[in-house]
Amino acid sequence: MPDGSENFSISVVEAIASLDASAWDACAGNSDPFVSHAFLSALEDSGSVGISAGWQPQHVAIKDAGGELLGCAPMYLKNNSYGEYVFDWGWAEAYQRAGGNYYPKLLCAVPFTPVTGPRLLVRGDLARRLATEVRTLLVRAMVHHGKALKVSSLHLNFLGDTDAEFLQTAGFIPRLHLQYHWQNNGYADFDDFLGELTSRKRKAIRKERREVEKAGLSIQRLVGDEITTAHWDAMYGFYMDTGARKWGQPYLNREFFTALGERLGERVMMVVANDRHGDDENIIAGALNLIGGDALYGRYWGCTRHVDFLHFELCYYQAIEAAIERNLSRVEAGAQGEHKIARGYLPHLTKSAHWIADPGFFDAISDFTKREAGAVKHEKALLDAQSPYRDDAPAG
Repeated sequence: MPDGSENFSISVVEAIASLDASAWDACAGNSDPFVSHAFLSALEDSGSVGISAGWQPQHVAIKDAGGELLGCAPMYLKNNSYGEYVFDWGWAEAYQRAGGNYYPKLLCAVPFTPVTGPRLLVRGDLARRLATEVRTLLVRAMVHHGKALKVSSLHLNFLGDTDAEFLQTAGFIPRLHLQYHWQNNGYADFDDFLGELTSRKRKAIRKERREVEKAGLSIQRLVGDEITTAHWDAMYGFYMDTGARKWGQPYLNREFFTALGERLGERVMMVVANDRHGDDENIIAGALNLIGGDALYGRYWGCTRHVDFLHFELCYYQAIEAAIERNLSRVEAGAQGEHKIARGYLPHLTKSAHWIADPGFFDAISDFTKREAGAVKHEKALLDAQSPYRDDAPAG
């Protein structure tokens, strides 16, 4: 067991495959599927992430003298800001107007995934003092690598509270954002959840679900091996259609979805709507989720035929039911969408942290994020006032 007296080796690797999967996962933990070796390697091995995709892996690894991995961090060298969901296009424009080159930059995050989780991955069995030392080394290594590459900046997105506090103490610029999460207050079932809503909101949700029922669809929640190649083909088609309309260019390829199903298995849940029960040739809509240790994460959705309120049913209500059945504490339904509030998903602050190489630009961004944080908190207060929960309900 490491006791903190060892010499450490610090490296930056350009493929997660060069790091042992079990050693990486011992640092990542079991709660968040997105920082698992399986998820990140599926992105790289499928070619969805790589130099040609604009995400060049630069993962940081800290090992002890015996070569045992003590800490790691998923990091990428980027020449654009696509697929990040923490928007810094304005920063890039301002920096380049001032005569600087904003790109390349370094990003510590999960590609294409606006999900809060750990970024400074430290083995869970380390003593507190050693864990802090490893976390410090990870941050120093990232900054050192950034300086060596002469990047403009280093960004860590969608941070858990522990990492956010640590990075702010380390001198990084904190930044706030908003998402919408559903909280499980120990509900027995969906009706129990509805009972905490105001009468008007409760009736509205029941009406939306009845309208979906009238469409005569079969809706199934499938997990692991229940998800067939036909389901993945359909899901990829939905993803491509939605991605082309929302982003202009979808990020993931078909090979990624196959790898995801094979490598994450029972951590993958797909909600599908069929014209006829069990007929995989008639899948008209689907929603893809990953199951974490204490949360359900909604990721992609799409359909080939419009059915009123089907989006809400597959993405929000089925997710709530699944979370209740699995005793998960929350559902994170992805970025943006004030319409989620009426369905029980309340605004939640998310965090990022930023290192800027240029001192003058650092000061400008720091000032901006302080003013922006006030606006974000004000917006959250206004959105909180739209809560569908009764005043006496313990929601959120």
